[in-house]
Amino acid sequence: TPLYSSAASDVYKRQAHELIRQHELDGSLRWLPGMPKSDTGEVYRIMADRRGIFVQPALFEAFGLTILEAMVSGLPTFGPKFGGPSEIIDHGHNGFLLNTGDPSLIAASLEHFFQECEKDSELWQRISAAGIRRVHEDFSWTTYSERLLKLAKIYGFWRFAESVEGKSKMDRYSEFIYHFLLRGKRNQVDGKAD
Repeated sequence: TPLYSSAASDVYKRQAHELIRQHELDGSLRWLPGMPKSDTGEVYRIMADRRGIFVQPALFEAFGLTILEAMVSGLPTFGPKFGGPSEIIDHGHNGFLLNTGDPSLIAASLEHFFQECEKDSELWQRISAAGIRRVHEDFSWTTYSERLLKLAKIYGFWRFAESVEGKSKMDRYSEFIYHFLLRGKRNQVDGKAD
C-alpha cells in the first residue's frame, strides 16, 4: 500500500492511538485532525496555555506556514531541518530542527526537550517567547511589505537601466566612474602615465 493512501494513513493513525493508550499518554498528547484554517490559531493558543509543543513531522516543508503559526501562538516548535523551517527556526533558541526522516530521532529530540524542561522550569517559556519574537520581528506583514517595496525599487532600477533612456544614462555614469576612479588604477597596472 502506498504511504500516501487513505488506508495506510488509517493504519498509522490506529498504531499511533494504540501507542498513546499503551503508554498512558491519553490527556497528555493530542493528534490533531485536519481542521478549518480559521480554527488553528485558537487550537494553538489552547495548546500553548497548557504548555504544549508543536511538532511538524513532514520530511520536507517548502516554507513553513504551520511553523510560523505555532510559533506566534507561543508553542515551542519542532520542525524539519530540510526546507523553509531551517530559515525560520534558530535551533535551541526559538524552536528545534529535527531530522524527520527517522522517527527515533524525533522521539529522542522531544524526550530531551521534556527532560530539560524538568531541570529548567523557565525553558519552555524562553523558547515560547523567542518564537513569538522571531515571528513578529521577521515575518510580520509590516516586515514583508517593507522587503517587497525594497525589491520593487531594485526591480524598478533595473527596468529603468534596461530602457533606452536608462541605458544612455548608465553608459554616461559608467564612463564617469571609469575616468575618475578606475582609469588611473588601470594605467598603473598597465604601466602608463596619465
